[in-house]
Amino acid sequence: MAEENGTGSNAVWAIALIVVVAIIGAVIYYSGILKTSPKKTDVDINISAPAAPAR
Repeated sequence: MAEENGTGSNAVWAIALIVVVAIIGAVIYYSGILKTSPKKTDVDINISAPAAPAR
């Protein structure tokens, strides 16, 4: 089989490879493998209010 349309065939394979890599990247990104969980922040707040005035 002669390689008559080598450039066109290479372009098709290049586009197919880009599509496959994009699909794999999307699956990895949206599955949450690359996402880090937010760090838990402990906030200690102490609020003191003045005593109510006597009536």
